[in-house]
Amino acid sequence: MTNATNVTKQSLNIATEDGTARASLFVPTTPNAARSAVLLYMDGIGFRPALDGMAERFANEGYTVLLPDLFYRGGLYDPIDAKTAFVNNDSKVRIMGLIRATTQGMTRRDGRTFLSELDDAGANGPIGVVGYCMGGARALHAAAAFPHRIRAVASFHGGGLASGAPDSPHLVAADIKARAYVGSAGVDGSFPPEQSARLAESLRRAEVDHVIENYIGMQHGWTIPDHSEFNAVGAERHWKRVLTLFAEAL
Repeated sequence: MTNATNVTKQSLNIATEDGTARASLFVPTTPNAARSAVLLYMDGIGFRPALDGMAERFANEGYTVLLPDLFYRGGLYDPIDAKTAFVNNDSKVRIMGLIRATTQGMTRRDGRTFLSELDDAGANGPIGVVGYCMGGARALHAAAAFPHRIRAVASFHGGGLASGAPDSPHLVAADIKARAYVGSAGVDGSFPPEQSARLAESLRRAEVDHVIENYIGMQHGWTIPDHSEFNAVGAERHWKRVLTLFAEAL
């Protein structure tokens, strides 16, 4: 994908089946570069400028990028400080409540609307989805729900990817037709080794072209610039992996 020299950002209010989701849309201005798209699923700390910066980096590679607020059903909220989000108990309780209130059924309902929004923006080609933290599971579910459009899916420090929950992503592996990449933190209680092995087995049995990579020494959240566990070296490694995946698959 050819690098774009300019990117325009639009702030959107998207009508969904369950309400109105705010979102940011980034469109590269390079001619004919906006056919393929990236749908970015946020982490559990919510909609905020740091994620805009990540979406813009994808757009600078020539992709049209949609970054929706997955917590929209709870109403508007001020940006959460990612560095202290889990240090302050009130903030931690609030975040976990927002995460638990978003289900994979919502992911699938919203997905139809988000893909339609990308179509309206002129990005009617193949789509890559990428998710961080809670967004990792949502990216995998989206890939399973819309295999005709989604050609590549990536999860970074995603939690519960092969848990005992009835909506665990590994249970829908057979529906995924996209190339898949999963990058896990070196030690992450939300995605322990037994889940990694279970996910790998599910993807292998489903004949999904996939890679699961363990980022030794990285902590949960290492990819996101405003996160307390951000690691610049590890983050650049993540960018290399996901951009290569999208370049090859899209």
